[in-house]
Amino acid sequence: MMYSLLGFQFQSPGPIFFEIGPLVIRWYGLLISAAVLIGVTLSQWLAKKRNVNPDLIADLTIWLVIAAIPSARLYYVLFEWQQYSQNPGDIIAIWKGGIAIHGAILGGTLAAIIFARLNQVSVWQLTDLIVPSLALGQGIGRWGNFFNSEAFGAPTNLPWKLYIPVSRRPLEYVNQEYFHPTFLYESIWNILVFIILISLFLWGLKQSNRLRVGSLSLIYLIAYSSGRFWIEGLRTDSLMLGPLRIAQVISLVMITLGIGGLIWLYRVKRPLPDVPFSS
Repeated sequence: MMYSLLGFQFQSPGPIFFEIGPLVIRWYGLLISAAVLIGVTLSQWLAKKRNVNPDLIADLTIWLVIAAIPSARLYYVLFEWQQYSQNPGDIIAIWKGGIAIHGAILGGTLAAIIFARLNQVSVWQLTDLIVPSLALGQGIGRWGNFFNSEAFGAPTNLPWKLYIPVSRRPLEYVNQEYFHPTFLYESIWNILVFIILISLFLWGLKQSNRLRVGSLSLIYLIAYSSGRFWIEGLRTDSLMLGPLRIAQVISLVMITLGIGGLIWLYRVKRPLPDVPFSS
């Protein structure tokens, strides 16, 4: 990271954290691993506060990792198939970057529903315990994009600009050196979402029945997606479906679902549909 008189500019030191012979540890994988470990610890603490067995969180985490990471990669590869069809060996090279959080959310949600059904617990209660950790983990994980010199925005000369090596620049911007550090914008946004969610969680502990089950999950959908919609508009590497930025479309859907769910909880005053059924 380099500094200037007016501010600072970011420049990645490279994607590799540590390397000895064939052993290579990359920043991307290191940050994702750290995010998972911190997230599990936090969610287990939240579970104890809600009188939920923290072992459920540990078990659910295994399901989420197994489902979310491959789903995030598959989602990305599908929308970048033209690139990966030319280099199929790179499909599994997740350490090089190229995962999509919306794919992880879709895969993780399906895994959480199945897990809740098998364990006869409320899926909304589980996701309320997970989403603060998810937001924090996203804030940490976005720095993996920095080290990989990816997920950056349009050219800029702002004091907090990001230097991108020639090899990582889009062809239309090959003569530009500095870009919006959208990884930083989203990291900061996710940390703010985490602060909101954890504050609401702690407030809910003191206000019995004021924070309904599922509220935190719905607020996460709205808060995260609002920031993602704006930040996605700055990026140069958005996954596209025709003229549409897929992340913006999914963000609008998530915002709509979140608002609709809160209306259902607090205006209609009915619980959200849930998955556990008694045998």
